[in-house]
Amino acid sequence: MIKLFSLKQQKKDGTDGGSKSGPAHKKASAAQLRITKDINELSLPKTCQVEFPDPDDLLSFKLIISPDEGFYKGGHFVFSFKVGQGYPHEPPKVKCETMVYHPNIDLEGNICLNILREDWKPVLTINSIVYGLQYLFLEPNPEDPLNKEAAEVLQNNRRLFEQNVAKAMRGGYIGSTYFERCLK
Repeated sequence: MIKLFSLKQQKKDGTDGGSKSGPAHKKASAAQLRITKDINELSLPKTCQVEFPDPDDLLSFKLIISPDEGFYKGGHFVFSFKVGQGYPHEPPKVKCETMVYHPNIDLEGNICLNILREDWKPVLTINSIVYGLQYLFLEPNPEDPLNKEAAEVLQNNRRLFEQNVAKAMRGGYIGSTYFERCLK
């Protein structure tokens, strides 16, 4: 509360005096303020880390998930986050940059996660998305697929799905699709 009043006072002092105007005092957008809060409150699981290619741009960053159990154990999966000016009223745009054999992630990197689309609410945070993405690697959901072929294999032949995931993570072909190695 005190910080808010001191910020208002500084702004008042700056505009009344006329000495602090100009491009150096650009106002932070609601999205920038909220993402700053979300980043400061991040509590990442040990299997996740965040990287900021441009430390001055909190609206664009990468999340690396390295599962330590399940089908994707040992993999290294990179996600790009682009937070728009509509945040938190609109979800960030999240893409998987690592090509992965997964029922809920297509070969273009689109992700089927309800909180990134129809179930997004402004009370959700970046932390919610991180845990949602991590959960997709622990429990792939063949009931709501983007990669229908992977979902079908998971439903009909769990052992073959496991072999396909291992082959894709080592780097190799699944059918006619080549997957780059993503083991750490």
